[in-house]
Amino acid sequence: MPRGSVAVDVAIDQGGCFETSRPTTHQHPVFTEAGVVHYCVTNIPAMVPHSASLALSAALLRYLMRMARLGVETSLRDDPALAGAVNIRDGQIALPSLRNAPAAA
Repeated sequence: MPRGSVAVDVAIDQGGCFETSRPTTHQHPVFTEAGVVHYCVTNIPAMVPHSASLALSAALLRYLMRMARLGVETSLRDDPALAGAVNIRDGQIALPSLRNAPAAA
């Protein structure tokens, strides 16, 4: 990126999307590397918890209503996006990236 550019990495919680990204905080949100200003705050929704909760609820409502109407199994079978969002199922880790992640120290 050219000097003076600004990189906003909203994927930093999942490892980031720029080679030069590293997690920052709300207290110290930016750093400059190679002349590029980086904003890589983890958990950005924490800045606006009320709004974030409303947005998450609105996004999830259609999935919950569908599961209530059709049942969990049918909903997961018929909706790949929903099935891909399941982390734990039947007491087992279902999401491959979680299942294969190194154990926390």
